[in-house]
Amino acid sequence: MILSALLTSVGINLGLCLLFFTLYSILRKQPGNINVYAPRLVAEGKSQQRTQFNLERLLPSPGWVRRAWQPSEDELLSILGLDAVVFMRIFIFSLRVFTFAGIVGIFILLPINYMGSQLDIDFSDLPQKSLDSFSISNVNDGSNRLWIHFCAAYVFTGVVCYLLYLEYSYISSKRIAYFYSSRPQPNQFTILVRGIPISSGSSFSESVETFFTEYHPSTYVSHSVIRRTSRLQGLIGDAEKLYRRLADLKSKNHAQQRFRRDGFLGLFGRRVGLLDHYEKQLEDLEDNVRMEQSSLAGEEVPAAFVCFNTRFGAAIALHIQQGVNPTEWVTEQAPEPHDVHWPFFSASFIKDGFSSSGLLLHVRFLQFYFLFQL
Repeated sequence: MILSALLTSVGINLGLCLLFFTLYSILRKQPGNINVYAPRLVAEGKSQQRTQFNLERLLPSPGWVRRAWQPSEDELLSILGLDAVVFMRIFIFSLRVFTFAGIVGIFILLPINYMGSQLDIDFSDLPQKSLDSFSISNVNDGSNRLWIHFCAAYVFTGVVCYLLYLEYSYISSKRIAYFYSSRPQPNQFTILVRGIPISSGSSFSESVETFFTEYHPSTYVSHSVIRRTSRLQGLIGDAEKLYRRLADLKSKNHAQQRFRRDGFLGLFGRRVGLLDHYEKQLEDLEDNVRMEQSSLAGEEVPAAFVCFNTRFGAAIALHIQQGVNPTEWVTEQAPEPHDVHWPFFSASFIKDGFSSSGLLLHVRFLQFYFLFQL
């Protein structure tokens, strides 16, 4: 590698970093991006969109970098949860590894390579010369100094493994402490069962009740069979959007209320107030939701949430095979309530297997693609 090319690469990367920091500093202050950069504050009602124009919004500010490093691990754990702590520990582990590698490389390996004489390099025009004199290719053939490189590789591997062990022990202890200090969650007592077989004259609910009452009589509590609710979820989503519009409209000055026409695309029909129009639409959606809920009695899918009276009972049912056929009574950990993706449960075992295999192949393709790019 030529020194001038290395310096050019360093300058380009530093320029890109500065550009990205500047863009983030500006975009995070725009009112339209508040749901992207501060969703938790918006959900808790601690942050609201500001419609007044402010010149300070268009100027980058480095204050967020200092504030990002101020919270301690305990504060991150209490505010953002264990995932944020683990994410920060990844950066700490990476800094430790690269710091050790930099010390060994700069103060041990670089002087050893530079003192070699395998390459005949003229340093009269250093910016246009190669940096091979600082690499292992400058060490003389058969020199005992090559053992320093071998030892450094083994030492570096051992240190990285030791740091991984320390990091794993630390995160494991944090995870156990967080588990025991937090309140029990419903998903910890629940498993998801898919591929429920059905016999003639019975429903999925009856099959689940019979199966778990027979094989887990001391820990089984209840179950809830999943139903096809795609239309219902769509109606609920529309109602939530309309409710947010209505709440935002009510929070503004009534004198500033806008009007529209109730016909096609708001271009035809009589002129009505948005407040009355949204309230009427919300009432219609509520009626549609009630009608849809009443028509879901027979829309069952072969999947159910099964609840147990202890977390140990749920763990036993989760980790043992429930039947001879591996495609039936498939158990997995129940997701948290806000992480449930309802269309997922209507997929068959074969379709789910193809989807998982396709996702795995896609990830492997991306890994090999970036590996070959390097």
